Amino acid sequence: MRNKIKLPITLIVFLLIIIPFSLLRAWDLHTLISYPVFSSMKEVTNRPAVKAESLESFLAAVEGDLQAALEKEEAWARKNMAHYAPVPEALVFRKTGNRDDIIRRFTEAIRINPLAKLRLYLELLPGENTGGRPLLAPEAVSVFQDNEWLKGVTLVSLREGEAVTPLQVLVSANDEPDLGLDVGLYTDNKTEYGRRYGFGVQPFGNPNLEYGSQAPFHMGFYHESSVVFKAAPFLKQSYPEYRIHLYKSLAELAFRTGHDYWGWRFTGWGLHYLTDLAQPYHAQALPGVGTTRMIFINLLDMMGIHGPKNKMIQIVSNRHTAMEKFERLILEKAYRENNSAYYQFQILGGDRPIPAYNDSVPRNIIAAKASAISANLDEAIEDNMPERLVSDPKFELGTSREQYVLLDIIAKEKGDASVKKLESMMGNMLEPFSLYGRAYIVEILKSSNR
Repeated sequence: MRNKIKLPITLIVFLLIIIPFSLLRAWDLHTLISYPVFSSMKEVTNRPAVKAESLESFLAAVEGDLQAALEKEEAWARKNMAHYAPVPEALVFRKTGNRDDIIRRFTEAIRINPLAKLRLYLELLPGENTGGRPLLAPEAVSVFQDNEWLKGVTLVSLREGEAVTPLQVLVSANDEPDLGLDVGLYTDNKTEYGRRYGFGVQPFGNPNLEYGSQAPFHMGFYHESSVVFKAAPFLKQSYPEYRIHLYKSLAELAFRTGHDYWGWRFTGWGLHYLTDLAQPYHAQALPGVGTTRMIFINLLDMMGIHGPKNKMIQIVSNRHTAMEKFERLILEKAYRENNSAYYQFQILGGDRPIPAYNDSVPRNIIAAKASAISANLDEAIEDNMPERLVSDPKFELGTSREQYVLLDIIAKEKGDASVKKLESMMGNMLEPFSLYGRAYIVEILKSSNR
């Protein structure tokens, strides 16, 4: 009886140790992926320019409607999310007419980081003209101290009332949740607001890492085996669906009330989490590692043989890093070369029928597909990337210079055929997002009579 109890407990510890080592941004830059998808949508590109509007102005204009919308949203979450932690009564949004604290009341009611910058800005594509707009440092839009991943990204400021296209707003906003909106929200994250937000103790991820606390909002392990869920039920306590639905509702409110800038910005926020779930490392705890192997390595670890566990952690982390860096580098290259005929652009932006969207799509279609292909992705990375980068547990790709020239290394050491195979894998992986991301937009516009 003692052994039957011990295995699940130690497997929980095992998973808690492993998950923090995975990168907590699914994609380095969501903008690179979202632009080809939505630039091919007439529902986006045929819309007139919108006027940039500060969050304070928007909230003050819709305060009464916002209270009703958030009440409805809370009822939805309580009904549809089995592991949802309700908004504490003290944080419920109520119309007061006080503009001075309206941003604080809003950020607390939707439980995002109150230190999030939320300024008027655009994140431009590689080679995109600034249009004479003032440049911004990463620290102007991000809450993080380490913004190395934004190195080389052009950020520009917008003025209140400045005309901007819906596509620009949408694409920029699609990257915004990774700027710190979901960090520090749990009671053990050592933040004042985390102690008040009601989410409890962080279920997985490392609460001590700068990015670590956003993990449960950007990962959805909906399709693990029953053995894993039995041993680690905390994996079910994730919130991508909550954010996707919340921002959909806020976008619909903004569009209905004539605040199109925030309609597109909230839509972009919601799409961020759909893109995250399309990433196998955010839909599967350990891609390429079966349940039996996981338990076997865990048993060895219990016996004091830690080598297999440590090796697996490093290899999974390196393959995650390699996949993310490859995708960023290959897309940045296509943008810089202005290669509109590039394979992934054609896959992501192809003209296909848009399916219907419903609330089950994030879990049952996007995440399900990502989980289903996770083993194939792991195999493709192993076969088509240099062994020392993705299969050597003594090598740390995430701190190496090789990560910045990964594309060149693959082409030189594995050949152009391997680059093509990896490109094909990435296109296949993102195809569900390209379809259902569009469906998400169409549903928002339809629901708001736009």
